[in-house]
Amino acid sequence: MRGFDAMTAIGDDTIEAFLAAAGWSGAARRLLAADASFRHYDRVTLGDARAVLMVAPPPKESVAPFLRVAARLIDMGFSAPRPLHVDEPTGLLLLEDLGDRTFTRALAEGAAEAALYELAIDTLIALHRSWRAGAQDRADLPPYDEARLLGEAALLTECFLPAVRGGRETSGALTDTYLEAWRAVLPGARGVPETLVLRDYHVDNLMLLEGRAGTAACGLLDFQDSVIGPVSYDVVSLLEDARRDVSPTTVEAMLTRYLDAFPDLNRAAFRDSYAILGAQRTAKIIGIFTRLARRDGKTAYLRHMPRLWRLLEAGLKAPALAPVAAWFEREIPAEERIVPS
Repeated sequence: MRGFDAMTAIGDDTIEAFLAAAGWSGAARRLLAADASFRHYDRVTLGDARAVLMVAPPPKESVAPFLRVAARLIDMGFSAPRPLHVDEPTGLLLLEDLGDRTFTRALAEGAAEAALYELAIDTLIALHRSWRAGAQDRADLPPYDEARLLGEAALLTECFLPAVRGGRETSGALTDTYLEAWRAVLPGARGVPETLVLRDYHVDNLMLLEGRAGTAACGLLDFQDSVIGPVSYDVVSLLEDARRDVSPTTVEAMLTRYLDAFPDLNRAAFRDSYAILGAQRTAKIIGIFTRLARRDGKTAYLRHMPRLWRLLEAGLKAPALAPVAAWFEREIPAEERIVPS
């Protein structure tokens, strides 16, 4: 039995009872993946049958958002894992197993970068077209509003700065000037249409599915935090990947491919929104990866910190980000743009 905090984990007896109720009594299970939250995933096997068990312990986690978004994606024809059995109050969910071949694994095996990123971009194009055409009801999905974006950006001053300044808490005055800089630029992120934003759309969360045609060959994972927000967000999430360098040629080709699919979209407005949300996302991740290392002991995330600073510094060159760029130039000198100890 895995050791667990009673407030954030689910015991093996409860899991075995859930599997028995689902018709998987006696199935073997092994850890498949754990992410930056309290969730984890097990692969469950019974003879030749396979499924994935999501363990999302309340009150920190819930399977409800995953189920809500998965139903919408499946209804629109996308390859989200289909639920097989659910115990929502307990935080257990048995899912269709989409296999092991993430885009990350396919790239490591030698798959052509351009072809995989074309499939990922085409899936976003299809999703955004479907969302527009369907006039989807948005009532049960939160907006990616200013408060949410500012709260995420603040993770840099809340978590990263103390880590490189001897543990000293960031002053309220410094945080205020940081957030004021973001308030000045965030309206520029809104100059594009809104859509379903999956939020963690990158190669680790995309599956290459054999035997499925078109965008159905792109399996979708980790979308339980979806919101309604700018169409640019998932594009920049894919192309400015915190965990992987994407070639500049591929980035530019994919941006062109996306924009060509929406000839009515203002390209300058899209580029501004892309730059602003890319910088906001990177600042957030710098804070999150620092917190995971220092609070939770998950130090492996720190290896990505140099890439994150490269992405942020490149993004801040965009004219649309001038107030934020000025704040970073003034308040976080180059010698502090480091991997926290």
